[in-house]
Amino acid sequence: MRYVLGFGEIDHSQLSLVGGKGANLAELSRIDDVRVPDGFCVTTEAFGRIMAEASIDDRLDRLAGLKPDDREAIGALSGQIRGVIETTPVPDDVATEISARLVDDVAYAVRSSATAEDLPTASFAGQQDSYLNIRGSAAILAHIQRCWASLFTERAVIYRLRNGFDQRRIQMAVVVQQMVLAQA
Repeated sequence: MRYVLGFGEIDHSQLSLVGGKGANLAELSRIDDVRVPDGFCVTTEAFGRIMAEASIDDRLDRLAGLKPDDREAIGALSGQIRGVIETTPVPDDVATEISARLVDDVAYAVRSSATAEDLPTASFAGQQDSYLNIRGSAAILAHIQRCWASLFTERAVIYRLRNGFDQRRIQMAVVVQQMVLAQA
């Protein structure tokens, strides 16, 4: 299993492993004269492992049975799912692999990279969370969990229900990328 891949280890064929944002950043990093801040992707394999350990199959089954206009039930159930994902510990081997890629005293962007962000028939762009200026291994890990959990915001769940997407089939990778100070 590959839980963490640097941009240099990713190519366009790995969309299902690193999501659209991760694959595109990796491709951009290969273009001469395009400066892409250093970073890596926490893969969908890590997300799948968290989902298995979170034991939320019963909640996902109930979520799939709801109608898109049942906002109250969706909000309550998706909130429970997010809470479980955010409190399920990142496995030690995954956490170690992530921490080994971090540079001390550097701020990072922790950005969601869902596998279904930009499809010909639907666009999930902007529905999952991203965080800026995150420092330290513990904070990075907590924000990765928040990105994973953001796959189950009420808005994202309703969008998937309206468009006929299976809640179990959407996967989430997370891009962790060094911040740069903007000049403009």
